[in-house]
Amino acid sequence: MSSFILSLLSPAVLSLDFWISVVLLVGIAGIFSLGIQLNAGSSGLLNVGHVGFMAIGAYTMAILVVDLGVNLWLAILAGIAVAVLTSLLIGLPSLRLRHDYFAIATIAFAEVVRLFAQNARGLTGGNQGKSGYDGAWRAIAEPMSAFFVDLGWTDSHLLPLAIVTWVIYLLTLAGVSYAVRTPWGRVLRAVREDEDAASALGKNVLSYKLQSLAIAAALAAVAGVIFALDIRFLVPEEFLPDFTFLAYAAVILGGLGSYAGVFVGTITIWVLLEVTRFLDLPISSDRIAAIRFILIGLVLIFLSMRKPEGLLGERREMVLRHD
Repeated sequence: MSSFILSLLSPAVLSLDFWISVVLLVGIAGIFSLGIQLNAGSSGLLNVGHVGFMAIGAYTMAILVVDLGVNLWLAILAGIAVAVLTSLLIGLPSLRLRHDYFAIATIAFAEVVRLFAQNARGLTGGNQGKSGYDGAWRAIAEPMSAFFVDLGWTDSHLLPLAIVTWVIYLLTLAGVSYAVRTPWGRVLRAVREDEDAASALGKNVLSYKLQSLAIAAALAAVAGVIFALDIRFLVPEEFLPDFTFLAYAAVILGGLGSYAGVFVGTITIWVLLEVTRFLDLPISSDRIAAIRFILIGLVLIFLSMRKPEGLLGERREMVLRHD
């Protein structure tokens, strides 16, 4: 069986460089999905425009470095700050809406960001792209890459970035997992289950929602910056709504409210996506792309029938949501 599956895959799947790129992408998607879990799983916020904050972080960093000559590390901090500020500006009016209207507002926001990046050619490069912002990172990564080559591990320049990404991912995963177990996190769950009850207990519901949205935006911006350093050429098409929907698929697969589930779900979804990218079938690439998403859909359908709370989710969380 395993030999048959391997025969369907391109030899590129067996290369070490391919798996390093997959590990890097999983780390980026994991940081991004943490924000989705915090919003949807812990706070009850259906943020469908999460990729907009990712784009803001990436483009802010690139514009500051390329056009204004700002130090890369300061530009990264500025990108995160701009994303957080934007989340507050978007959240103040839209978080007063019903959950479904909030979802519509956030996806509209993400599309506004993408279309602005596409049309503001003088600032973002438009469809021609933005590049030249990763020089400072390359100066650090190249000596690290040379060290790994000397050890005989790999010749990929992506390995240093993958290591840094996973350090950040594991630290943020541990930090957010701890935060939701504190009294602050318990208030978020109270807001998720019954806003009126939380408000009656003297909690500022809007404030807690804004905090959740801002932290998630910061995580998305961090993911966006790392993603920009990975691809080294920013174009608006990299920030389509699909990225958000795949993060929701990972969160649902792992289990809403489960941060260990985010870890497992993200690995499952993105490894499946990347491996099936190299299916060696006698059909067009467009059909192969469709097959990849069909496979993810089938996995989610099967899971919803067999284990609706997700791989590592808790059934009592679902009971609470429907009472």
